[in-house]
Amino acid sequence: MRRKLLLGGLVSAMLLALVGVAANPASAQQSLRLQYKTSATGATADQVEPWFNLVNGGTSAVPLSGVKIRYYFKADAGSPQYRFACSWAVVSCSTVTGTFGTLSPGTATADRYLEVGFTSGNLAVGAQTGDLQLRFHRSDWQRLTQSDDYSFGPARTTYGDWTKVTVHQNGALVWGTSPSGGDGDPTPTPTPTITPPPGGSGVVFDDFAYSNADDPNISAHNWTVRTNTGGPGVPGAGWPKQNVTFPTVSGTNKALQLKAVTDGTASGTQQSEVLHQRKFLEGTYAARVKFSDTPVSGPDGDHIVQTFFTITPLAADMDPDYSEQDFEYLPNGGWGEPANIMYATSWETYRNEPWQAVNVHTEVRQSYAGWHDLVLQVSGGQIRYYIDGALFAEHGGDYYPETVQSVNFNLWFISGGLVGSSTSRNYVQQIDWFYHSKNEVVAPATVLSRVNNYRSASTTWVDTVPNP
Repeated sequence: MRRKLLLGGLVSAMLLALVGVAANPASAQQSLRLQYKTSATGATADQVEPWFNLVNGGTSAVPLSGVKIRYYFKADAGSPQYRFACSWAVVSCSTVTGTFGTLSPGTATADRYLEVGFTSGNLAVGAQTGDLQLRFHRSDWQRLTQSDDYSFGPARTTYGDWTKVTVHQNGALVWGTSPSGGDGDPTPTPTPTITPPPGGSGVVFDDFAYSNADDPNISAHNWTVRTNTGGPGVPGAGWPKQNVTFPTVSGTNKALQLKAVTDGTASGTQQSEVLHQRKFLEGTYAARVKFSDTPVSGPDGDHIVQTFFTITPLAADMDPDYSEQDFEYLPNGGWGEPANIMYATSWETYRNEPWQAVNVHTEVRQSYAGWHDLVLQVSGGQIRYYIDGALFAEHGGDYYPETVQSVNFNLWFISGGLVGSSTSRNYVQQIDWFYHSKNEVVAPATVLSRVNNYRSASTTWVDTVPNP
């Protein structure tokens, strides 16, 4: 919803071409070598940020599934647990794994290590993986000391060969020097076993058959039309209730419509949002949403964000109970993107100042103008996003929600993303219906069938999901 940590957003398409680019030759005895740099150079940090580039200087392709990279560090006092994350990778974070192992006996600078692996892919002769932008942090988000870590190189702010990180191929050490304590077997980070709950614990369906934003049934049905100031978007922008309407879109069928207006100034900018109460967690969420690529009137080009998402509010910086799952469409780009892009983003937590985001995202760069069926499934430790029946993204792990959330539709402008024109322009987003089934994974086609059944029975609203 806010600023994003989109480490590859500006140039991901260009960087994909780096896989297969020739690297500097290695010795005949050395086929794989590891280049390292860090984006967190302080003696202490919120998270360790080792970035790697693996180079194949040999004479044959290397299956990445047989490669392991080990980064050695000294655990902080109190034996804390650590969590791994891939921020961005040319080879795709979906193919990158991270587990933590223990060295026994340890040394003064290493008693633990992060082991990075790959689930698929091949590294061609003379090729490199390109950026592997990785990080890990304490599970309690306390600052950690890295100045005493064996593999840490604070002066390494650009890529260069680094022998204090080891590379193993099919179990054999092929690059680097490990600490004298040895190379014990990996000890996977404990991951809780999550059993999917039984299906069918309540349903919410809303056909948005309301008269206007003052219709008393809106609040009776547990929706809120936002009017309070604040983020996201342009600082100082208003959130007037009249920007939420319910026009007829076909026959007698109405839709929820959000409007955002701007003349390029904060005082002349209005955004809109409608949200449901916090009582949702696992199950299936769905909505039929109409995105637009151009404003209804006025000059085009503003960085507008059209959304459908679930969220737990942030109680404090790096709140571990925070969560968010977003569909976000940016028809004019933004966050470094030049044009149409659709994001599916799953959040663990974040901090506003200085900005630090803990999320994972999937994106597709194309127009999504028009009506689309959006489905979000949250169950069994997995988050799945569907658009028009096709799987768009799949996330999980640390990004899986842990506390009850609200459901939101929001139309807002990215701060700093307004075009230089004083001519007023307005954008709209429409939502035909919303559906949720608590504790049940519902296939996209089944969602549509159930919605059609409600409409055939002239049922415009149902809510049997218990309050928290």
